[in-house]
Amino acid sequence: MKRIALLVLATCLTLNITNAQDKSPDKTESKEQRDKRMDWWREAKFGLFIHWGVYSVPAGFYHNKPVAGIGEWIMNRGKIPMAEYQQFAKGYNPIKYNADDWVKAAKEAGMKYIVITAKHHDGFANFATKASPWNIVDATPYGKDALKPLAEACRKYGIKLGFYYSQAQDWNNGGAEAGGIWDKAQEHDMDDYINKVAVPQVKEICSNYGEFPSVIWWDTPRDMNYERAKKLYDAVEQLRPDIIQNNRLGGGFKGDTETPEQFIPAQGFPGRDWETCMTMNNTWGFKRDDNNWKSTETLIRNLCDIASKGGNYLLNVGPTSEGLIPEASLERLAEVGKWMKVNGEAIYGSHATPFKEPHGSYSKTEKDKKGNPVFKPTWDYRVTSKSGKVYLLIFKWPNNGSFEITGLKSQVKSAYLVSDHTAICVKQSNASLNLNLPTKAPDPIASVVCVELEDEAARVIN
Repeated sequence: MKRIALLVLATCLTLNITNAQDKSPDKTESKEQRDKRMDWWREAKFGLFIHWGVYSVPAGFYHNKPVAGIGEWIMNRGKIPMAEYQQFAKGYNPIKYNADDWVKAAKEAGMKYIVITAKHHDGFANFATKASPWNIVDATPYGKDALKPLAEACRKYGIKLGFYYSQAQDWNNGGAEAGGIWDKAQEHDMDDYINKVAVPQVKEICSNYGEFPSVIWWDTPRDMNYERAKKLYDAVEQLRPDIIQNNRLGGGFKGDTETPEQFIPAQGFPGRDWETCMTMNNTWGFKRDDNNWKSTETLIRNLCDIASKGGNYLLNVGPTSEGLIPEASLERLAEVGKWMKVNGEAIYGSHATPFKEPHGSYSKTEKDKKGNPVFKPTWDYRVTSKSGKVYLLIFKWPNNGSFEITGLKSQVKSAYLVSDHTAICVKQSNASLNLNLPTKAPDPIASVVCVELEDEAARVIN
């Protein structure tokens, strides 16, 4: 009898443990399992974000008047009725879309992965789906799945492919709407939308593209409780257990990556994988009047800054309704690519700086949306690290050739310019390192010096 009671107790305990695990939002895995799953992404450092959909047809204008805000939100910001907005799909005919050209542009830029909007907040699917007629196959003259040729091109050129999926907001299929509905046709039941549209579509994008997607990039978890989020999370985990998911699913799910948007955090996210996503101009989706382009200098130095804090850089392009990436974007991608061909070893597979300096200070007057002081970076240099090496990414090349860095306790073996392997004379005294650099900077934007160490991991003064 006692043995039976113990068995019953053990069974109950097992059930309780199982139930507790079922209620745990994120998967349980060992550090080794997680490291293996995240390895390619951590090595990559640099990816291309693509915001592309029906919103590229109005391109920021409604009834010939500009609509304020980012291009892909035009339906919401312009309060465009569903029936009227869906007419834009007739002009979504990307006959100039060449997936090979897109992927080659990313590869030449030094990018290792692509994330494209499979479905954004307007609910339009860039793929063949049985869950809704509001998709590129059924609602446009193009009539073909736009993700399949991109998957083929990524496979061809050795680029990873991820899909952005707006799981919560869906202004045409019955999901949540930021600011509430503006058209009676949008009245909906959120759970009905999750069950009949979101879950089936997530299963489709996880099943129909070979080894892809490598990433699911969720966005804006409006009205996403635990139960709704778990249905989507489970759909992905059952089909793609090795996939990387970001932190925007909702329902208490932390995901794998933090996603600061349009800014670089002062100290990164120590202990967490993270990725800054950023536009080249002011908008994600194409707007025909947005020509406020960031300079190549800004893009390269952002990449260096992010890598120095242990993060990835996901840089966006917004193609036109014809399927063309704007020329200004292509020019900047090519210029970044030239820099990466020479200096990429300081970025790919690198770790955050071992030093503690913040390269900037917090403003005493400016505050962000959350009321926190705004961090003001200084653009002098950054540091990345690898086993037995630190890389100095120098923005302000010293006029007298003398560059000093303090705090390094490891013994230096040698130093050289990454651009041509010219040896650099180094003087080391205690924790101070002085480099005698050439008079002229190898690169006008960011020149890189590799410092080789006796130690596998750089020892620094805390």
